[in-house]
Amino acid sequence: MKHERSVCRLSGRAMSNLVIVESPAKAKTIQKYLGENYEVVASMGHVRDLPKSKLGVDVDNGFTPEYTDMKDKADVIKDLKKRAKKSELIYLATDPDREGEAISWHLAQMLNLDLQANNRVAFNEITKTGIQNGMANPHQIDLDLVNAQQARRILDRLVGYKLSPFLWRKVKRGLSAGRVQSVAVRLIVDREEEINQFVSKEYWSIDALLSANEKQFAAKLAYVNGEKAELENKAQTDEILAKLKTAEFVVKSIKKRLTKKQPAPPFITSTLQQEASKRLGFQAKRTMKAAQELYEGIDVNGLGAVGLITYMRTDSLRISADAQKAAEDFIRQNYGTQYLPDKPRVFKSKKNAQDAHEAIRPTMPDVTPDSIKDSLTSDQYKLYKLIWERFIASQMANALLDTISVEITAGDCLFKASGYTVKFDGFTILYDEKQETEDDSPKALPPLKEQDKLQVINIAGNQHFTQPPARFSEATLIKVLEENGIGRPSTYAPTITTILARMYVEREGKQLRPTALGTVTTQLMREHFQHIVDPDFTAKMESELDNIEQGKGDWVSMLEDFYKDFSETLSAAEVAMDGKHMKIPEEKTDVICEQCGKPMVIKIGRFGKFMACTGYPECKNTKKVMQETSGFCPQCGKKMVLMKSKKGRNFYGCSGYPDCHFMTWNIPVEDVCPKCNHALFQKGKKPGKLVCEFEGCGYERDLK
Repeated sequence: MKHERSVCRLSGRAMSNLVIVESPAKAKTIQKYLGENYEVVASMGHVRDLPKSKLGVDVDNGFTPEYTDMKDKADVIKDLKKRAKKSELIYLATDPDREGEAISWHLAQMLNLDLQANNRVAFNEITKTGIQNGMANPHQIDLDLVNAQQARRILDRLVGYKLSPFLWRKVKRGLSAGRVQSVAVRLIVDREEEINQFVSKEYWSIDALLSANEKQFAAKLAYVNGEKAELENKAQTDEILAKLKTAEFVVKSIKKRLTKKQPAPPFITSTLQQEASKRLGFQAKRTMKAAQELYEGIDVNGLGAVGLITYMRTDSLRISADAQKAAEDFIRQNYGTQYLPDKPRVFKSKKNAQDAHEAIRPTMPDVTPDSIKDSLTSDQYKLYKLIWERFIASQMANALLDTISVEITAGDCLFKASGYTVKFDGFTILYDEKQETEDDSPKALPPLKEQDKLQVINIAGNQHFTQPPARFSEATLIKVLEENGIGRPSTYAPTITTILARMYVEREGKQLRPTALGTVTTQLMREHFQHIVDPDFTAKMESELDNIEQGKGDWVSMLEDFYKDFSETLSAAEVAMDGKHMKIPEEKTDVICEQCGKPMVIKIGRFGKFMACTGYPECKNTKKVMQETSGFCPQCGKKMVLMKSKKGRNFYGCSGYPDCHFMTWNIPVEDVCPKCNHALFQKGKKPGKLVCEFEGCGYERDLK
């Protein structure tokens, strides 16, 4: 390819051109499109960083960072330098975001490239068109993006390097502090405290099952004597039920209207992670791994190596005109013109969104998930299907619902009933953001008219109790982080991975629960480092980083302002905590030490939780922590326990190990096999099926 703009020339000889990307998969896909005049190689991510053994930031001289070559990248760096010397032109084609820009900047400095040269290319999608467009428009490295990334990296280094030793001395050796991670842990701790302090309140509802024209439908008490029905106890409920025994139920009013239901916008990073968690059961890390693979390129039968989705780290809802046209053509050909909206949809991004990229969408809308299923792994297929269906649906017509609301009098009581029927399914023929269960399926009311008298099938008072807020799941935590402007698309998954790895938080099913370590550390941080764990302050820092990226702020001034307050706060905390130490409460267990007979407690060590004898140091007995399940081993009858593989995947093993070696990926349940009376296991995603794993039995049944 020829370019009018200048690029970095390392030699006057006629040589091949070098293109540097981050990953081998991406290199392989791009090489296919660029041909033999180009050599595409991978840097394997960052090649330089702040040193591990010291602060590496000169806080007295403009916060100058001291970058060093990464030791584990020595062979990669040597190879890149060797190839660079043999190349005529060098293009830096790392990912199109702050992180990618910083990697390109480090590569340019390491290879002694001209920072004023037009040698930076960006690909929003790894397709022939995307690569041609990127190579046709090389530009200079964007130093505003680089400075925003430098500021973030230095901020995190200052917090981590200065605060971690304080936590070592006051809480537990080996702890580390993180700017965004600390806020995430605080949110989880705050929610746990809210749950623990919650006082449940009793309330009652009165529900009626009525009939008209031989069709039954439900109605709920809404008003009594013109006032909203707020029943606090059984006595109040019984008093009303007594009156209703002789009341006549009559239709008072009927309201009908046509409701338009719009499709959800295509995915951005946060919504992709949330929906993949809700629909597929994927953790954020698993989602981003599959998305990265789909972006970088897959060997697809009939297509070769090709990127199947656009860049997956984005908070923009923008869609290119070409992509909209391709989606329109697909919908017209496969669903019909009636499934197209009157005009192409435009979704508005949130106020602080970075609009450098499009929303996450398939690069080729006419490539359906099922047409390439054989070329994808299970995770790749599931995620591509989710992205493809969401995008195509976002470009389809509204669903139309005929809704009906009915008011029913019964003496001085007013009941309400509602229903709807689908007039036109629109986008829901393909994808609906709300997953309907059997109970949520469309319910049509029978034909009714005002003054109709209704037959009472049943009236009942039902007791309820207010429920505490739910613990965060990965999906709901990401949603709150995004809504509060904490972190950016690239940080959500690493943040959750980090707080789990550092054992500030643990998973309980899909829920995130703070450990004793996380609770104590957050308590200390709230008392002495309020700004660090304050969501509003952290969001303000993110806005300042955005301003730097847009050329509206100075990164050194921002660091100076932060560090002045931070260092003063740290000094004050040292004085306030002088001679004090925060103890981590131990979790009690019912387990008795078999060596000395004393009770055992759960502690947190370098490799996670373990049980230790309270007789320490006289008795040094320890055990692994095993979480019992409700099921039993089909071979020996002992309890099944939850365990983890080396890759962190849950599996279930017999608590009788090593005498019994039974293990399974399926979930133990309380039910027993009607055929052989051994334990049953749940297989597959909900609802899945129940299976018997006793050798030779073979019993199984679907769950509904």
